[in-house]
Order: sequence, then C-alpha cells, then structure tokens
Amino acid sequence: MTMKKSYLISVLAILAACTSPGRGDSSPDKTIFQEGGSWNEFIDNRADAVMVYGLRGNPSDRNKNIKGLEESINSWKERGYTTYFMTGIAWGSYADYFTGKWDGEWHLDEAQVTMQGDTLWHGRLVPYIVPSKNYLEYFKECQIKPVIDAGVDAIFLEEPEFWAHSGYSDSFKQEWMDYYRTPWRPQDESPEATYLSSKLKYYLYYRALDEAFSYAKEYGKSLGREIRCYVPTHSLLNYSQWRIVSPEASLASLPCVDGYIAQVWTGTSREPDYFNGVYKERVFETAYLEYGCMASMTRPTGRRVWFLTDPIEDRSRDWVDYKRNYQATFTAQLLYPEIADYEIMPWPSRIYRGYYNKSGDSAEKIRIPKDYSSMMQVMINSAHEVPVSRSRVNGSHGISVLMGNSLMFQRFPIHEGYEDPQLSNFYGLAMPLVKRGVPVEISHIENLGYPKALKDVKVLLMTYSNMKPLDPEAHTHIADWVARGGHLIYCGTDADPFQTVSEWWNSGDNHYATPSAHLFEKMGLDAGAGDGTYSYGKGSVRVIRRDPKEFVMNEGGDSVLLDAVREAYGPLEEKNNFILDRGAYKLVAVLDEGVSDEPLKLEGRFIDLYDPALSVCTGLEVASGTQRFLYDVSKAPKAPCILAAASRAYDIRKGRRSFSYVCKSPSETVNVTRVLLPARPEKVIVNGSPAEFEWDGESRTCIFRHDNDPDGVKIEIEW
Repeated sequence: MTMKKSYLISVLAILAACTSPGRGDSSPDKTIFQEGGSWNEFIDNRADAVMVYGLRGNPSDRNKNIKGLEESINSWKERGYTTYFMTGIAWGSYADYFTGKWDGEWHLDEAQVTMQGDTLWHGRLVPYIVPSKNYLEYFKECQIKPVIDAGVDAIFLEEPEFWAHSGYSDSFKQEWMDYYRTPWRPQDESPEATYLSSKLKYYLYYRALDEAFSYAKEYGKSLGREIRCYVPTHSLLNYSQWRIVSPEASLASLPCVDGYIAQVWTGTSREPDYFNGVYKERVFETAYLEYGCMASMTRPTGRRVWFLTDPIEDRSRDWVDYKRNYQATFTAQLLYPEIADYEIMPWPSRIYRGYYNKSGDSAEKIRIPKDYSSMMQVMINSAHEVPVSRSRVNGSHGISVLMGNSLMFQRFPIHEGYEDPQLSNFYGLAMPLVKRGVPVEISHIENLGYPKALKDVKVLLMTYSNMKPLDPEAHTHIADWVARGGHLIYCGTDADPFQTVSEWWNSGDNHYATPSAHLFEKMGLDAGAGDGTYSYGKGSVRVIRRDPKEFVMNEGGDSVLLDAVREAYGPLEEKNNFILDRGAYKLVAVLDEGVSDEPLKLEGRFIDLYDPALSVCTGLEVASGTQRFLYDVSKAPKAPCILAAASRAYDIRKGRRSFSYVCKSPSETVNVTRVLLPARPEKVIVNGSPAEFEWDGESRTCIFRHDNDPDGVKIEIEW
C-alpha cells in the first residue's frame, strides 16, 4: 500500500490501536511538563516526568544558558524525575540543516512561504518547514538517533503545523508535483486549489511523523529497547480556527504513534466565537469542546492522551486574567473523567520567573503572585491524585457533533460564495447545546471505522458546509448506525463552492453533485432531500436545509436545531451547569447566556481548591459564568491524610497519635496545606520549629503555611 493510499483510507482499514503502557493512577508519568534546560530550585514543580526540550533547548528562548541534553536530563533525574525528549517537527533549532552544515547545501528555501513571498518564521533561523524527504533524513539522523543513544525511551514531536496561508515556495511546488502528478496550482486560484493545497499539507506532516516515529521505533528495537512516540498537538477545533493544517485524527492510523498531548490552554480557548448573535471570548465553553476533540481522537482507539493546561499563555496579559482563565480551562479538562493524565504546565521557567502585568489596570510587571503560585501548585498536586472515573457529567448524554480533519481545508483564502466566520458552522451545532448544560460529545469522521466510535451516540449532528468526507466508507458507517436505531440530524444548504472540488464523490464511477447525495442514497433518500424527517431502518434522518452558522450568528437562531434535537432525543435536561464528581473531587461550572443566570447552590462541606487559603465552605453558591474545583470532605479517606496542599508529600508516616511527611515544591513559593486529623493537633512542627496552625472542628481539618523548599520541608503533627 502506498503512503498516499494509506493516508486517504486513514483509520478506516488499519491495524488495531496500541494501548499505551503505564496508564492509571500509579503511572510514573501521570503528570508531565516540558522545559528547555536543566533543573533549578525555582521551577521544581514536582510533576512525575519532564520532557527536556530540544538538543539546544527551547528555540524561542535565546537568552538562557542551555546545557547539553545529557547534562539536562541527568540534572532532572537526580531530582527524581522521569525524563523524556521533546522537540518540534515543523520548526526547531535546526540551523545546521538550513545553513548547510549537515550536507553542504543551504535549505532555507524549504521554509513555508506566503503568496507575498514572505517566509513564515518561528524565530531567527527557525522557519516553519515544508518537510521534504531530505529534511526527514536530517531529522532522523541529527534529532532522533542522538536522543535514543542518550538513553531516552519516549519522544514527543510537537505541533506538526502547516499554515494555510503558505504554500508558495519552490519546495512546496515540488511536493505538489510529486503527489498530484500535475503542475502546481496557487491555492488562491479557486476553491479546488485551496482544498487540494491543504490536503497536501495535511499529508506531508502525516508522512513526516510516520517516517520519524517509524525510524525511532526501528532504531530503538535494534538496540533492544522500546521507544514510545507521542504527538503534542493543538485540537482540530483550534487549528481550524487559526487556519493551520495538521494530520490530527488520521495519526491514529499509524502503529508508530502511541498517543497525544492535547495542547489546550487559555491562548487557544480564548479565541472568540459566536452565540446568540454575540461575538466574544467564551474560554470555558471553548476549552470544553477543545478537550472533547482530543478525547474523541483517542476514545475509540485506546491510545493515550495527556491534557495540557497553562497557568499563563504565549501572549502577554496580566496575572488576574491568567488566573481566571486558568481556572476555566482546568475545570474544563477535568470534566472528562476517562482522562487522568496531565501536562501540568509548559515552560515553568516562563511561569515562575517571568514578569507580567500585575492586573488589567496596572502597568507594573511582577513575577507570579504568591497566592497564585500556591493555588497553581494545589492544582498540580490535585492532578497527581484525580482518578479515572466512571462517573459522568450531569445531563443528557448520547448527543454528538461530527467533525473531520477537512475542517482545516476550507479556511484560507476566502472564496466568493463561502464564508464561515470563526468556524461558526461547527459552533452552530455545538454551542447551543453546551450553553444549555448538555454534555455534548464530538465524533471524528476518521474514527467511524472503530466499533466504539458511535457506540453510545443516540443523536448525531453533522454538516458538510465546513468539511468534506475524505473517503466514502464513512457514509457506510453512518448509514449502518442509523439503520440500527441512530438519529441523524443533517444541517446544510450544500451550496458552498467546495462541494464541487475534484474528489471521490464526483470522480471515477461516482457522479454525485455533493457528498451528502452519496450519504443520502445509502439511506434511501433523494440526493437533494429537503427539510423534513425521514425513516431508515430503526432510525431516522432529519434534514435541515440551513447552514449551522445561522444558529449562532443570529439572535435566537438556534431554535430550529434545538427543536430537532428534542424531537430525536426526547426530553432534554436543560440547565445552566455542568457538575461532575471524581472520587472526592467535585467540578462545577455554571454557564451564562443560556437557561438561567441564577447561581448554583451546593449542599455539603467542601474545601475550595481555587481559593489559595483552601477555605472550608458550606452552603456554597457558584455564580453564573464561573467555575469551582472542590474537595468533598465527606468523601475523604480515613484520617490522618493530606486533603490539599501546594507541595508534594513524600515519606508519609502515620503513628497512633502522629503524622509526618516531607514536602517539596519550588523555592520562593508558599505552601498552604489542609490536613484531615482524628483530633485537634497539639502541635505542628515545621523543620523542627513549632508553627502556627488553624483548626476547623466541623471539618476536622488543620491548615498551616510555610515557605517551600525543593530540598524538602519536614512536617510533624501530633494530637
């Protein structure tokens, strides 16, 4: 089978997916982070594993003294960290390739280039790359092989990104001729040229990761070692919004890919979108859907995924803004109870040592406030403890939105007869449900060949206004699902100019005017079926001849969609909140703009984990548009035990009337700890000295504070 053919078939006729080893609460890498240099006391965040970045460190960080890879790895190992390797596949510190030191020829002409002839740069001598076969030989020889020789057994190649507005370099033109066997066509020429250009970009990074990871596994095997390979990547939703093309879900077809990191954070989730005619940031809701994209990529395949959050973001904002949106994204990621592995931060040196505005109305630049760093470390340590759970977010389950990788193919440039502002044709299907407290899921069209893909889906929402199916087999799976009793809601006018690109539905023996005509034929419908509900097998098809963007770009525009969902699903539980219990942890998000702006009232006794004081609260109210992360004291383990802390505990010892441990966290941060005890303590000793503490008799918890130390602070409690 040729690479091109395997790319087109994608996940629909592939080997069974590999289940990653080490998953679960006892995993040595349940929590991970990435950093460009060696260990130091100010960034010792106590995650399980560190991905040491690049042979020369983070290419965006030119002012740091980055030591050699082996020295950096050893510095982290000495502090108890599992160590891996991470670098970019589409960009990186590869000047030896571009300046000719590797093979004697300059290769800056392999950069991604815009229509204006401008090179797209990630940094000085760090262009975004058209991944030629020559570049891949360099990458394997000079990036993959050395790190395996250095003892690394897990490799993370991040952000396989091809910008949609590039595609005009000589190297890309050559790749076009090699792939399509036709002369290159500028992507601004027509919708078809746009589609074909993006499809090629998509394939090139599919090929790049296949070759790099296959080499890594084969070379490791020759040394008697197993090398694991992962792709840290933005969500399909974000790449589509940012007009970037990447392989995304199709990587699940590669036996050499063991899983992903879901690169979702404030910077991606604050991308504005439309709802009820209003265009604005909706960080929590967007993050919830972004994490849903990534969960959908791995749920049917069993492959591993870590969810990322970032306590700051790439763009310079202020600490108040960072904290508010960190809470929104952190809550969103925890609402997927089947995922319990996390990248707790990227670049701790940037977070702990960077200077940002104190607040939105202050120009004073400061390092991370002590209360924020304490809260952030409580989150990190909670991530160590949060379990995989079979519990579910409250609400009506079994409603899913179909999406596919070709969402990225129609984004740039804009052609006459087609416009999809901020990906509104996707949000038009998803946001009306999210805003009404429906835990809508996402299904990837590339994964429909897996038996689990639509197993628990009762209602599937789809459109071809913003994407097209890459092969006909997806329609067989959808039709079979409907015949078994599924309810399909198809929305779209099918009038966009991308309907007529040269693809499988209108070539060879196929002569369909639109891809939906092929789908409808599979279910006995007329090719141009109009508005209405049709039966097929035990299920039904509802056709709404409106593009989904109308549901969110217009005030009150979603009524027709919601009526269709209610008809297909039955009574919906419509509310203004998402609630999930994961062991003793409770996640709460109260939504605005939807059913009600009333606060949510909670009964019980909780520790507020987003409060740096770790306050104990009862009769809690959660305001509209906010989120809470709580510890339910009634579900705590038997005392004594640590319920929440801004440090990680080691060497825990329990006596008949005593409790002791050593805790570690970065220098220049403050630890706050709340401990459950059988009785009021007589004393709390911190590094040999009595410490002040507060006792809450109702929760039977003790709270105390002290400065953190990465070398360890000895805590002794007696009662």
